[in-house]
Amino acid sequence: MAAAVQRMRLGRLSKALLEIPIRPSHPSAKTSLSLLSYQRRNASYQELDSTKGDRQRVVVLGSGWAGYVLSRQLDPNKYQTLVVSPRSYFVFTPLLASTSVGTLEFRVLLELTQDPPEGTALEPIRSRHSTASFYQGWADDVDFNQKLLRVEESVIDPLVTKALAEDRYDGKKGEVEKGKAEARKKGQIFDVSYDKLIVAVGCYSQTFGTKGVKENALFLKDVGDARRIRKRVLECFETAALPTTSDTLRKQILRFAVVGGGPTGIEFSAELHDLINEDLAKIYPSLLKHVDITVYDVAPNVLSMFDESLGKYAMETFSRQGIRILTSHHVEELRPGLPKSEMGNEDIQDRDGCYTLKTKEKGETGIGMCVWSTGLMMNPFVEKALEKCHTFPIASAKLRDAQNTDPSEMEWIIKKDGKSGGLVTDDQFRVKLTSNTGKDDSPSAVMQDVFALGDCAVMESSPGLPATAQVANQKAEWLAQRFNKDDLEQSSFSYKNLGVMAYIGNWNAVMQSGGDNNIKGRAAWLIWRGAYLTKSLSIRGLALGYAIKVSMERGAIRGEERRLSEVNDYRPGDQLKLLKEVGSAGFDPI
Repeated sequence: MAAAVQRMRLGRLSKALLEIPIRPSHPSAKTSLSLLSYQRRNASYQELDSTKGDRQRVVVLGSGWAGYVLSRQLDPNKYQTLVVSPRSYFVFTPLLASTSVGTLEFRVLLELTQDPPEGTALEPIRSRHSTASFYQGWADDVDFNQKLLRVEESVIDPLVTKALAEDRYDGKKGEVEKGKAEARKKGQIFDVSYDKLIVAVGCYSQTFGTKGVKENALFLKDVGDARRIRKRVLECFETAALPTTSDTLRKQILRFAVVGGGPTGIEFSAELHDLINEDLAKIYPSLLKHVDITVYDVAPNVLSMFDESLGKYAMETFSRQGIRILTSHHVEELRPGLPKSEMGNEDIQDRDGCYTLKTKEKGETGIGMCVWSTGLMMNPFVEKALEKCHTFPIASAKLRDAQNTDPSEMEWIIKKDGKSGGLVTDDQFRVKLTSNTGKDDSPSAVMQDVFALGDCAVMESSPGLPATAQVANQKAEWLAQRFNKDDLEQSSFSYKNLGVMAYIGNWNAVMQSGGDNNIKGRAAWLIWRGAYLTKSLSIRGLALGYAIKVSMERGAIRGEERRLSEVNDYRPGDQLKLLKEVGSAGFDPI
């Protein structure tokens, strides 16, 4: 019996053995359904229609904090939930910095848990615990009048798992251009109808057009980014350890630059410092004197969203740990190769082993790796595809301030925030339209069946809400409750600030609560780590993560990382490939 269960977990049972009667999620569903029909990726659109019944179809664009939380909390008896996303999994982003340096192992990120499914740092959208359907694809366009979404498939797409900093098809450089060279062809296009549409596509990484950043920097927004960072750190140390590497190159390749003094940049710098001083120092003791970690930021202080005293405490802590913070510094270029001052140095043989970071204040500096975390840019789907309303949705949009106007005779556009470019919504997250007259008093309308959540949306009444996971999570939970209770019109969203936290290294952290209470040091670290891990990991996964950390040093995982680096474009949503990889590492995934 145990062997049969294990074979079923690995997806090796035949279709006939998977034809098991299960309880339908809705009375209109068939009384005998195949588990395979819920899990297989090529489920037809006809099958989706056949199980819809009299439920409303809610199409959720995106599998981030807002999209994932909403899709899991909708009542399956009222709504048929369909998630459309190029990424077939949800990432608990606060743990990415830890996994990029080995504080938490990727095997913890790739854990598939038992009940409840909301128990890991990386959750598959397709799950035996979830009633939501899933199509892996990029949202391409929307016809609000006919309630049709156009989708481009992305199952075979090298850009999945990578942080994007440019439009996938308009970009001429960077990861997009590299991905286009690797991709076989553009994905096929198909249409999906909806009753309610939730736009939660998130944002891209902001580079401010800095020369060379898209091509040469590393980002930290997805599990693939964390894997590439870990691989590059190990490459830098192994290159520096070679007898053929000169001291000049050794110093440059062991300089690590982090651009951005927000929570992501600060936490990654702290995690990298811990990795080097606690683990790699034992493996490469002679290289420790060459290591340099520098944080660059254009602002006069880091952690600007925290209280000023906490920001100063973080800077003082970094100074004691040997991490340099260069505030009020402007990065102008990032390119491969040596600084111009070293071009004629004959001691450096491997001239492609490092990069050059150029700042306005200090000129060129040779570095081994640059992690870029300077904020968000609007998703090109929101910026371009959701720009004009092709036909005014008369049946679902309510006019405001234009009762005597025929909307079909006017050109309508999606209302955008002037600062971020995000979709403007009312207090119930419904997307707003405005007539394209160029006047401030132009007629406006609110679409009753199109909602926007997360980083790509801005509440008109509260434009100052931060683009954080906490805000997206609260919005998604609130909207799911309103949908389930059918009382959307009776209330409006109100954000509750639960505080912000950031790890600053050596088991220290800073925490600012929603009130006036600030916590720093070891106590803040205990709260920081405990809050993230207990929320993201199951008991089994938590034990596994720390068992790995205790039983082997982070730097000692190098052999496994080299093996895993061969699947650098690994998509965790591909469950069969996932199980094979995890199984080969000696880890029971269930």
